[in-house]
This record gives sequence, structure tokens and C-alpha cells, in this order.
Amino acid sequence: MIKFAILKKKQQMLGRLQIIKQRFDEVSDLIIQPDIISDQKRYIRLNKEYKDLKNIFDKGEAYKIVLSRIDEAKEIIDDGSDKDMVEMAQLQLEEATEKLGKLEEEIKFLLIPKDPEDAKNVIVEIRAGTGGDEASIFAGDLYRMYTKYCSDKGWKTEIEDVSEGTSGGFKEIIFSVSGADVYGDMKFESGVHRVQRVPQTETQGRVHTSAATVMVLPEAEEFDVELKTSDIRVDYFCSSGPGGQSVNTTYSAVRLTHIPTGLVAQCQDQKSQHKNKDKAMKVLRSRLYEQELEKKLAEDSAKRNSLVSSGDRSAKIRTYNYPQGRVTEHRIGLTLYDLSNIINGDIHKIVEELKLAENAEKLKESGEVF
Repeated sequence: MIKFAILKKKQQMLGRLQIIKQRFDEVSDLIIQPDIISDQKRYIRLNKEYKDLKNIFDKGEAYKIVLSRIDEAKEIIDDGSDKDMVEMAQLQLEEATEKLGKLEEEIKFLLIPKDPEDAKNVIVEIRAGTGGDEASIFAGDLYRMYTKYCSDKGWKTEIEDVSEGTSGGFKEIIFSVSGADVYGDMKFESGVHRVQRVPQTETQGRVHTSAATVMVLPEAEEFDVELKTSDIRVDYFCSSGPGGQSVNTTYSAVRLTHIPTGLVAQCQDQKSQHKNKDKAMKVLRSRLYEQELEKKLAEDSAKRNSLVSSGDRSAKIRTYNYPQGRVTEHRIGLTLYDLSNIINGDIHKIVEELKLAENAEKLKESGEVF
């Protein structure tokens, strides 16, 4: 009975891998066709599919090689005529069986349907919440945490707009992140981040609780969102620094208002009016795109309850407790006593645990059995 179950599992896996190979061959042929290359939107989509399929295809080929080694080792053991060969075959069988189990797990998760947005670059918006100056300082801490994390991942960050706090940090900071599969990792950061510590201005040594809100938007390409010029009101104004002090006597700062939705995006980071308008347009486009994604999430009852649903931005997702050196990720009940490293950008373990939880959730929803 057990042997039959193992055989059935192997046949199911090979069957899925064969379907993947057929689609991989098909996409490999499509992406070199002139009519596909000339259609930018379709070419980008197929090129992304090609890369995803290649990962599964390569693992599948490795899986088949391991299966052949297992069959080969079993034949030698069943023959039993050469004791030295049998001993070597038993070692090969043990190693190959262990490797097979790992490959099956890797392939199983690779076969989970991916969020098509995961490969996108992102716009990150951090806003100081409750807590006054301390909330602004904490927003600055989060910004540094993310820029260090992004640097470690080899991603590029660029400030889009900033409003500095009166005692340090930021009332609001918006920055873009570009690189490989950025949204796939950064999407988990959307929500309310809470900090518990003694503020610099606290004379009694009491622990205060402050908060900052993080929003991670997948960056929209021009063909993702159609923006009509007639739907956008453009306002130009002088850039200003902390306390309203004028730092720019020319009208280089730009504010864009999308009239149908009321969404606003502005940028005053650059000296050039043209560059500020381009940056504000990028942020506005991404906000509109994220709004459409939110509607899709609301229509999907399974996704609506998932870890990464952007529907409830008021949800408290993480607490950074300085007195205890503790970080708690509330969505999955993960507690790490490594606050100093985490706030310095080492959020890799938190992100990986969230991804594992999301994959397990998707696997359960898909009902796939191998």
C-alpha cells in the first residue's frame, strides 16, 4: 500500500512536470517571434513566465536525474552479486532518496500559482502615526531599516518625496525600490508598525508607544494604468523645508490630483519641475493601480483573508519593543529577540517566515496533493 502511494505520488509529480515542460517549450518559441517582440506588454508578460517556468523546468530535470539514480541503485542492490557495488549502491540510494524529498518540496512550492505582481518594483510610503515627534523619528528608523535591507538584496532605492519631522525623522517619506522580485518580498510590510521605547524627550524614563504606517504599492507600468491628461489637475508651488522655510524660490514642486478619484501625488525632491512631475506621475499611477488591485482582492474571498491583503491598512502587523529587545510579527505569532539587527535592516527571517506562511496557505487553498 505504501509502495503504491509513493508510486502514485511520483507519477503525479512527473505528470505535472511534463505539462510544465510543454508550456516551457511553447513559451520559449513564442518569445523569439517578431510579432511578440513588437508587442511590449505581451513580451514582458511572456518573458516573466519563461523565467518562472525555467526555474521549475530545471528543478524537474534534476528530479528526473535523481529518480534514475534511485532506480539504478535499486537494480544493483536487487542483483546482489557484487558486495562492494551493493554497498556503494546503498549509499547512493540513501543520498538520492534524501535529495528527492528536498526536490519534491521545492517543486511543490514552485508549482503554487504566483502573484503576477510579485516581480514588480514598488513605491513605499511611510507616514508617522500616533506619537508626535517620536512617531516621526520612528518613521525615520523604518526608512533606514528598509534602505539597508534593500541594499543587502542588491535593490536600488530612490526618494520620491519627503516631509521631514521637526525633531528628526519624517512626517512622511515616499521612495521607490527597483530590482528583482521586489514586491514579492516587500508586500508583507504594509500595515501599522508599532514601537515601544523611552523617547529622547522623556525625562521620567517612561516607555511610550508610537506608530508609523507603511504602504507598499506595486509600481505600475505605463500600460498598466491609462491616465488621461484631462483627468489630472497639475499645481506648481515652491518647495519648502522643515517649519515651512522656503528652500526653493522657483515653482519646481509639483502636485497632481486625479480628478475622478481624488487621489493626490506630489514631489518636491528635485530642483527640476519636469523631474518632479515625472516622479509624482509615477506615484499617482501606482496608487491608482493599487486601488484597482484592492478591488480585485475584495472580490476574492480567499485572498481577502490572506496575510498580505492590503484591504485593512489600519491593522497592527509588527511591534518593536526596545526595553526587551523584542520584535513581534503579529500575523504569524513570530517573536524574535534580535531588535538591534532587525532595525538595522536584517528583516530577512521575518520576510521568509511570512512567505512560508503564505505559501502554506496557498497550498492548502489549491488542494494540491503530491
